[in-house]
Amino acid sequence: MSQHASSKAAVLDVIRAAGTISRVGLINATGFTGATISTVVRRLIDEGLVVETGRAESTGGKRRVLLQLNHAARYAVGVHLDHAGITYVLTNLGGAVVARISRPGAGATEPATVVDRMATEVTALMTGVGVERDRVLGVGLVSPGPLSPTTGMGLTPPAMRKWEDYPLGQALERATGLPVVLDNDATAAALGEHWSGGIGGTATSAALYMGTGIGAGLVINGVTYRGTSGNAGEIGHTCVDANGPDCWCGARGCVEVLAGPAAVVAAARADTALSRAAGLTTRSRSVSADFAAVSRAARRGEPSALAILERSARYIAAAARSLANVMDLEVLVLTGPSFAIAGSIYLPIVREELDRAFFSRAAHPVDVRLSRHAATASAIGAAALVLQSELVPLTEGLKLPENLSAAEPAPLPASGT
Repeated sequence: MSQHASSKAAVLDVIRAAGTISRVGLINATGFTGATISTVVRRLIDEGLVVETGRAESTGGKRRVLLQLNHAARYAVGVHLDHAGITYVLTNLGGAVVARISRPGAGATEPATVVDRMATEVTALMTGVGVERDRVLGVGLVSPGPLSPTTGMGLTPPAMRKWEDYPLGQALERATGLPVVLDNDATAAALGEHWSGGIGGTATSAALYMGTGIGAGLVINGVTYRGTSGNAGEIGHTCVDANGPDCWCGARGCVEVLAGPAAVVAAARADTALSRAAGLTTRSRSVSADFAAVSRAARRGEPSALAILERSARYIAAAARSLANVMDLEVLVLTGPSFAIAGSIYLPIVREELDRAFFSRAAHPVDVRLSRHAATASAIGAAALVLQSELVPLTEGLKLPENLSAAEPAPLPASGT
């Protein structure tokens, strides 16, 4: 990355995080010289990425002109691909969602056919709100991991075996005519929570993700930690029973095979009375649909449904405790489509486990939360992946202040000057 590009990214990220900030505030926040800030800001304004808006409160001298992102200057598309459903979001330059649609998942359809449909749906997402293609920076595409940035899914859950080694990113790039970046859906969920305010600016946090599988994304000092291959946080394949059943990943006793949505549904179907009470048909519609039916039965007070979900929650709580101990977490957010459905059952059990048994509890608690964006966090994170190419420094050594407000006096309302 060139020096100018890294300076531009750093300045844009500070402006995004601050909301509004002056040139002097940018100097204080980035450590760049006044000449560098002046040059970068002028270019950002010329490119339409930043606008001047109002003035800061006077501190005795001339009131400073405030800068903010021009949120409508650029957009990004986020796509969360799963066999159960595909979620699309369109965000503006600041990461705010301006459009979202949900469509049927990949199912058993051939990958090439699904990619063609995704390209059509991405176009519909943009045209539905009147956003021209040339204002869209690209498409972030996330799916169950593990993923390779070049070849796509190298190891897939059973329901998506057709996608193994399919060149997913390249195929969607050709179909949409837009740049495509790939990531793991759990990692993207953590990024989505960070960008939408679910995690905040804490030092070490994680998003515990449950869709059709279980995973986690890690955020350290505001940066998503991906590991060597981009697949850090595979908490669903932590062993919670050394003598447990075989998992599709090749290991035994993983939390996903014991406690994931498929395990919940299998246990419910094995109970004839519960299967009838929950409205599970003889032929499964999908794991996600059946999991939702069991969750509804539990919320209605069906004791056997509640018992199955609470058993699942205890396994997941044990895995969450391991993650919290290893990472010394401050914040853990429960997110993903399955937590969007059943989070009210899982949250108190995970929270109680960490309150009771987190190793460093005497030093600090772990703040366990249920996401406000659980169903769409992965898609929001997918769009944020694209925005990061414009907004986030890609070089080490740029130190952004923990509290950006310290770099800038309180702003006055925009006055149009």
